[in-house]
Amino acid sequence: MGGKRFPGGILATCVIPWDEDGRLLEAVFREEIRLNLRQTPHLYVMGTAGEGYALSEPQYAEVVEVFAAEMKAGGADPMVGIISLSVTDVHRRIDLAQALGVRLFQISLPAWGPCTETEIFSFFDEVCGRHPDCGFLHYNLLRSRVLITPAQYRRIAERHSNLVATKNTTDSISTLSLLLDPAEPLQHFLADIALPYGCLVGECGLLISVASSNWSTARRYYELCRAQDVAAALDLQADLVKITAALRAMVEPHAHMDGAFDKMYARLHQPGFPLRLLPPYQGVPMEVFDRYRALLEERFPRWQPD
Repeated sequence: MGGKRFPGGILATCVIPWDEDGRLLEAVFREEIRLNLRQTPHLYVMGTAGEGYALSEPQYAEVVEVFAAEMKAGGADPMVGIISLSVTDVHRRIDLAQALGVRLFQISLPAWGPCTETEIFSFFDEVCGRHPDCGFLHYNLLRSRVLITPAQYRRIAERHSNLVATKNTTDSISTLSLLLDPAEPLQHFLADIALPYGCLVGECGLLISVASSNWSTARRYYELCRAQDVAAALDLQADLVKITAALRAMVEPHAHMDGAFDKMYARLHQPGFPLRLLPPYQGVPMEVFDRYRALLEERFPRWQPD
């Protein structure tokens, strides 16, 4: 891990399978967790792709209990996402998960209105300061209507040693150059397409998304990036750019939430995994999933599932 507070590697989401009545399909969910644990120990649940914005208190408790049990049985530390407009609710959900043995949490700024800098620091003081025995990863995304800068991260990390990592989806070279300062303690996980650039600057992990369509190729891509084998890494990155563009053209007439995409990746490895999202948001129709699978088989065979 070097001087970082959290190890690198590949960070992946577990999306949540729902039946027609919005109930957790527990057996399907447990199988998904086990399948993903064969690929990486760094798994989280209830980020944006995992519909963390939509779960009721009973649903949250049920999902955390199942996820924590499966992760511990697999010898891994569970990371639970908390998305809420209420800091009081954030505290309550952390307390509930802690009672189930969870110590790692993924947090995002409240999204009703963009936080000022003073409010950003207040949020981390409230959450990280109230739970010093927990570790926190911050998801820096525009759904919160404001992005934390590298300079702000530096100041927050100085105030809170339990802020250990971030998810950042930027592909801006200038931002990555400031973010991935080797002297800074935070571990940063970057999106698929940004990874080759990030690895040229400093230590970082992979926040896997579309690359999870084929885990063997994804691991090769990650290792090529880490080794700074630029030509080979950019060859695979070019595929990911084209796949992402084609996938967006297929999906966006029907669905727009992150989970709509990630549930397609889950179904590639777990036939029968449901594509539906909790209402009012829409998953993709089955014919769109079939088109995506055919796209991989016909044009990008090294990215089709093993």
